[in-house]
Amino acid sequence: MEAPGSTTLVVVGDEASQAIRSLERLANVQAASLSEASDDEVARWQASSSAPYVVHDHDPLGHVAAAWVEFFDDQSTFGVLELEIERAMDAAGRRAISVPDYYVVLHPEVLPVTWKHWWLGVLASESPTRVIPWPSADASLASLLRRLPTGRAWPEVASWLPRVPMSVPDRVGLHVGDEPTGEA
Repeated sequence: MEAPGSTTLVVVGDEASQAIRSLERLANVQAASLSEASDDEVARWQASSSAPYVVHDHDPLGHVAAAWVEFFDDQSTFGVLELEIERAMDAAGRRAISVPDYYVVLHPEVLPVTWKHWWLGVLASESPTRVIPWPSADASLASLLRRLPTGRAWPEVASWLPRVPMSVPDRVGLHVGDEPTGEA
């Protein structure tokens, strides 16, 4: 879990480690590339921090995200997606993982389409101000820390993760009446 009083950001995208390195020199930030670390290792690392901001690239929902993308890209089965959701809900229930305060999505315009729908659709629909598209992996990320948006916190994963399989790319986030009718 994150250190008490710390704001946790998970940076995602091809240049995540570069973005994290740009923050390492800041006194109020503990930053590290942890994409290959286990959930337990990340939890211990976060708990040891006394910094106001904790920034890394280990997505606690990464397996769910990959299973969702693979399912909708016809590379995996529904059973795999269900299994990853079950595992994530179990880990969250044991407090072995927690959703970070913010996800920073680097260069969302170049993401593969289904991944874009995951980050800016599925996740953003649950807490819109907690998923931040960011155009650069450079030191400008430090300015984001000074002006993080406020908004409702993430709901408990048990309240929304079971709905993820029904979140269809190109339709996620749409509500009845939001769909184009084809009328001019």
